[in-house]
Amino acid sequence: MTPRARFLKVLNFQKPDDRLPMIEWAPWWDETMERWIQEGVPSEISYEDSLNYFGLDPMILINAGPISYKCPRPSQYGASIITDEKSYEDIRPYLFTDDIIENVKKQALSLKEKHHDGKIIIRLWLDGFFWFPRTLFGIEGHLYAFYDYPELMHRMNEELAEFNIRVIHEMCSILVPDMVGLAEDMSYNHGPMLSYELFKEFLTPYYKKVIPHIEQYGIKNLVDSDGDITEMIPWLIEAGIQGVYPLERQAGVDIVDIREKYPNFLMMGGYDKMVMSKGEMEMRAEFERILPVMKSGGYIPSVDHQTPPEVSLNNYRIYLKLFNEYAQKALL
Repeated sequence: MTPRARFLKVLNFQKPDDRLPMIEWAPWWDETMERWIQEGVPSEISYEDSLNYFGLDPMILINAGPISYKCPRPSQYGASIITDEKSYEDIRPYLFTDDIIENVKKQALSLKEKHHDGKIIIRLWLDGFFWFPRTLFGIEGHLYAFYDYPELMHRMNEELAEFNIRVIHEMCSILVPDMVGLAEDMSYNHGPMLSYELFKEFLTPYYKKVIPHIEQYGIKNLVDSDGDITEMIPWLIEAGIQGVYPLERQAGVDIVDIREKYPNFLMMGGYDKMVMSKGEMEMRAEFERILPVMKSGGYIPSVDHQTPPEVSLNNYRIYLKLFNEYAQKALL
């Protein structure tokens, strides 16, 4: 089967003919690839070529983030770009621009043939309704903004929803992506960063506005959130979200428990990256832990975030060998 056919089969709770998809959904850390180049990976290798080099099913990202590269940047990670209505108006010309849409279409056109032939899987990235205001307000300012600037928060997310809808239709006029990932990162290792009441007021209405346009094309939607997302799953389902990733084990996420409680909820990730530097026995034990979920369908197994730089090239090859073994075993 082609990589794309495998991926779509699993997202629809069907069994592929040969094995489950083998993906690394996010590019490796720079430090990880720098180490592997020193240990034998060809230098100056592109991301897509590196996926093929390792025998993975290539998943390619098309980023439709709503902030132009011309927009002023924060002074440091997590700092603010705006502080109030006026500063939002000041940067508004850099948001939701035609240039962003044209770049999405250009990427889609460049990938159309390989996607049509099933050689690649395409994940469309859309900013979500927690992620986008936080990017602008900064981490701390965003949490205050729910209370200090509620009208502005609603305006920002209303405008983001309209932009995301436009992206979906413009892209799908060229090709239909295999999934939409809504970037959020709204949990940490102790659970959600906002209450259900805030989620329902400030996020749910905009999910419900955008998701029907995704479903119109038969595309599955999954929220991308680090940390422990478990408590939020009922909130997400209520809002129309079909799945979540990357399901970080070190944050306490248990995909076995999630599958038991939510048998129709899609998942991607979930393999504990912290065992990958320890050796074959520990890596095999982790595959054994997640094997029941791999067998259940609707789950794309993958590292629960990017492979860290402490993982040697030799250990990564062991991981890939085991991945292939269990990707086949899951169909038995």
